[in-house]
Amino acid sequence: MKKSTALKLLPYIFPVLFMGIVSSCKKDINSTSNTSTGKTLTVQGTGKYDNGFFLINEGWFTHGTGTVSFYDYGTGAITDSVFTKENPGKTLDPASSTLQFGTIFNDQLYLVSKVGGPLVVTDSHTLKEINRIAAKSTNDFRAFVGIDASKGLISTGSGIFPVNLQTLALGTKLTSVTGQVGDMIKAGNYVFVLSASSGVVVLDASTNAVVKTIAGMLCAFARTPDGAIWAAGGTQLVRIDPATLGVTTVTVPFTINGSWAAWHPGSITASTTENAIFIAKNASFSGGTQVYKYTSTNSASFTTPFITVPTGRELYGAGVAYDPAHNQVVINTVHSGFTTNFSFNDLVFYDATTGAQINDIAYIGYYFPSVAVFH
Repeated sequence: MKKSTALKLLPYIFPVLFMGIVSSCKKDINSTSNTSTGKTLTVQGTGKYDNGFFLINEGWFTHGTGTVSFYDYGTGAITDSVFTKENPGKTLDPASSTLQFGTIFNDQLYLVSKVGGPLVVTDSHTLKEINRIAAKSTNDFRAFVGIDASKGLISTGSGIFPVNLQTLALGTKLTSVTGQVGDMIKAGNYVFVLSASSGVVVLDASTNAVVKTIAGMLCAFARTPDGAIWAAGGTQLVRIDPATLGVTTVTVPFTINGSWAAWHPGSITASTTENAIFIAKNASFSGGTQVYKYTSTNSASFTTPFITVPTGRELYGAGVAYDPAHNQVVINTVHSGFTTNFSFNDLVFYDATTGAQINDIAYIGYYFPSVAVFH
């Protein structure tokens, strides 16, 4: 993991030589759709941003803040900078921050920035801003999880803070977890958090006391329809029962890496129609080309990749997501080779049952996609 920071900086240093070719500040994505199935994608909902999903983009580090893009099921088009378009005069500045995480909780989209950026809450149907924790140099947020209607938790580069969801005020930092904390998920009476130093730490959702620790975990979290919580690290994939906290371990024949040196959400997701996990075989930060599908009923789950991205591309950010509205695996890729190659993006859709490619949408710009967010 030592090399990941240096590798991640490469695309930020060199593309300045090519600004005449690709703009770092593109506000509308030029995309091309290569549809292989012709099927229409629709979901129920009348809100402006109900019929699709969001793409949370890091942005080109130090050259401009990250952006929120929206993929529309009906048109098959990607629209960039939807947050700033819906909120004139409001930004996700400073430009030195990195928009890294998003999630929908109680119909509100939480946008979370690292490196001094804000925490912004919007209506998930209209994207109109509701509230924010203002940008500040001491902010270093990672992820947000809602606990109930009045409280949530936000992880940071140095621990976890409670959040009052009515006022969006931060409380006193928890003493139960220290150091860098990333992904979090609530299940039943517990909150599962991923710690850089301790692996998975299970907190009592009421008291925030530590009730269990699972060492060695680097990539998290996913939840299957049976309610189980999944995490991974090294050569282990673990299933955690959210009621008993019992752990079942599956041996993986390759190394599962995390992203602590330049954090992004974990490259793991789950189906909502079957008890299946999709996990990327990443390098020490990102950059994987294969995604595996694990089910307990398939003993050969890790023998052959479920998805191999087209030659010359690699995953970026979380890279892998599951679309519950259409039973699809959604993959974010950039072209391999760093520098200007990272300005060439593809949003690729695969059938979550067969692994067959459904669609491939190419678009240009230094977006650095971090994670997809679904209703």
